Amino acid sequence: MNCDLVLAIRRCRRPVVAGLNGTVAGAGAVIAAACDFRIAAESAKIAFLFVRVGLSGADMGASWLLPRIVGLGHATELLMTGEFISAQRATEIGLYNKVVSQEQLIHEATALAQELAQGPADALAVTKQALELEAHMTLEQALDHEARVQAELMEHPNYREAYEAFRAKRTPTFR
Repeated sequence: MNCDLVLAIRRCRRPVVAGLNGTVAGAGAVIAAACDFRIAAESAKIAFLFVRVGLSGADMGASWLLPRIVGLGHATELLMTGEFISAQRATEIGLYNKVVSQEQLIHEATALAQELAQGPADALAVTKQALELEAHMTLEQALDHEARVQAELMEHPNYREAYEAFRAKRTPTFR
């Protein structure tokens, strides 16, 4: 079931924002890694601790997700030691996008989710998809893919709305 959840988060066309506090460990750590954004409270320590109980650190897609987020060296360290790292360290290596006070966590995570929800849904979906697909492409293939989807998005009403909003010096209202 956890693998299905990780896959659903990665396949979701909308960006997924995680608000993390306290202890984020094991399956919870992988689920957090599957999200597009991780906003954490200062208290949010994290560990991929499968190896601590005699299991492979490569579980639920962790060995696919983590190198893409923090690089192979940090992913190796996290998955092979199973040790907890602080919110500060998680931010330093790129695992957390932002660290805020416990009191601000829900506000910050919700504000980001609302900002994204008001954005151009198709453009966000294409961007999320490109981040997944292009990891397996050559530069030439990625350039071709991006040119193709960009041309399609230029025909979408949201692009026209952004242009009109810019000209009128107002915030765009996307569909």
